[in-house]
Amino acid sequence: MIDPPRLAGRGIRHVFLRDMVLPASIGIYPHEHAAKQRIRINVDLGVAEETATGTGLSRAGVGRDELGRVVDYEAVARSVRAIVAAGHVMLVETLAERLAEICMADDRVKVVRIRVEKLDVFDDLASVGVEIERERTNLSTRGD
Repeated sequence: MIDPPRLAGRGIRHVFLRDMVLPASIGIYPHEHAAKQRIRINVDLGVAEETATGTGLSRAGVGRDELGRVVDYEAVARSVRAIVAAGHVMLVETLAERLAEICMADDRVKVVRIRVEKLDVFDDLASVGVEIERERTNLSTRGD
């Protein structure tokens, strides 16, 4: 499990996907082009909480049980699966950047942390990979 991005006190809610294991065509070596291999992906989204300022939803709307007011983790999972299935990627870093980019397409996402791990590279290691964190330049929780 990865630690959530460090945004304490900024009104951030964390939406996460843990330990998605998918077959991927990834790597620089010829044998990695020939067959898919298992990767594990973790996604942590720092999502701006609703504010009482009139931008976004008001605090009065916090108790509403409506999908349209939250980041839909099922939609994020579908996007992750689609990007992984889209074709061969040479580097885990490239895949992580593509995943971060699609997650940041939702303006409510203020910070994203992506971990991509190759699971079957070395017999004596559980995994190898990369973790990236990307933030919007303006971390206001007003949705700008």
